[in-house]
Amino acid sequence: MNGNRMNDWPLDTPFSFNVLGAEGRARRGVLRCGHAEVPTPVFMPVGTVGSVKAVTFEQVAATGSRLILGNTYHLYLRPGHGLVERRGGLHRFQGWDGALLTDSAGFQVFSLSDLNRITDDGVEFRSHLDGSKHFFNPELSMEIQLALGSDIVMAFDQCAPYGAEPAEVKRAVERTTRWLKRCRDVFGGRTQRGGWERVLFGIMQGGVDEQLRRRSAAEITELDLPGYAVGGLSVGEPTAAMREMTDLAAGLLPADKPRYLMGVGFPDDILAGVAAGIDMFDCVLPTRMARTGTVLTRDGRLVVKNHEYAEDDRPLDGECGCPVCARHSRSYIRHLFQAREMLGPTLATIHNLHFYQELMAGIRLSLEEGRFAAFAAAAGGRWQQGEAARLDEVRRRQG
Repeated sequence: MNGNRMNDWPLDTPFSFNVLGAEGRARRGVLRCGHAEVPTPVFMPVGTVGSVKAVTFEQVAATGSRLILGNTYHLYLRPGHGLVERRGGLHRFQGWDGALLTDSAGFQVFSLSDLNRITDDGVEFRSHLDGSKHFFNPELSMEIQLALGSDIVMAFDQCAPYGAEPAEVKRAVERTTRWLKRCRDVFGGRTQRGGWERVLFGIMQGGVDEQLRRRSAAEITELDLPGYAVGGLSVGEPTAAMREMTDLAAGLLPADKPRYLMGVGFPDDILAGVAAGIDMFDCVLPTRMARTGTVLTRDGRLVVKNHEYAEDDRPLDGECGCPVCARHSRSYIRHLFQAREMLGPTLATIHNLHFYQELMAGIRLSLEEGRFAAFAAAAGGRWQQGEAARLDEVRRRQG
């Protein structure tokens, strides 16, 4: 972007969140921070190691994205937060002028459980890159995220796996609260650094245990932070349990603060999350699926690399407004995957990111016009019907 900002929002703008309207518990709003004004509900593309895989940041911005996620754990290991800070922070290092949220490394600690040892002090783990030993704690997580220069900093937490013993889930809730207080002691909730205000979000844990969710919510909201996230869902639990806990959790978080549902990304789950009162979402799903030849459409997933699309001249999604659907056919994109051309994953990723941003724009417009319930029923029903038909076809071929 060569130093040219995508917008002219001043860097000294204090962080704020305002609810502009609601329908039931679903609400639309605007989140303002140093690098962007972000309409909500919002979906954040994931830029794990300083890139949204397979696409440029100009292409990410062209989808309508104004807020992306960076990963503390991976950037700590490579290239190192000190190097990123010396290069002017992650915005400048990667060339992204929009808003930036960084996770705390808590989920990576959970997902790399075979390589870690958790105590009340923090987490000792071995790098998945070279096996080297490291120790993560709340203080280091804050140090790294401040060095990266994110607008929204996530607290260091412990995510218990689905199916964990109740005592383990309880310990994770207790540690998450203690670690949040340590993060707050280092960070302060809000801090002015690098020319703009950074803010700290707390994370609720508790698995699928209603009482532990209530306890976690009460403990973290007592600290009166600028925003809160719902963690520990979409980690293997049944969809019904995830949605039940999402509905409960959103209702326990302050109405005047942004609510962030971490790592949940299928379209029908997003619609259910918005209905529960969630404002922010992220997931690797659109980029990860794109790299393996799966695109998302209003009628469910489409595995474009399958043989059936070899001579299909239709766009990926006939109702999509993205540049890929305007120019390229399913047949061509399948050819790219078959030929192992890099352009295949790039085009699929551009489409999937556009799909999500068009979904969020549709949600926001329906809320503005007072028809979210009808929009969610139509869009969610169409997605689920398409997914059911896809699974029937898979079973038919296998049987």
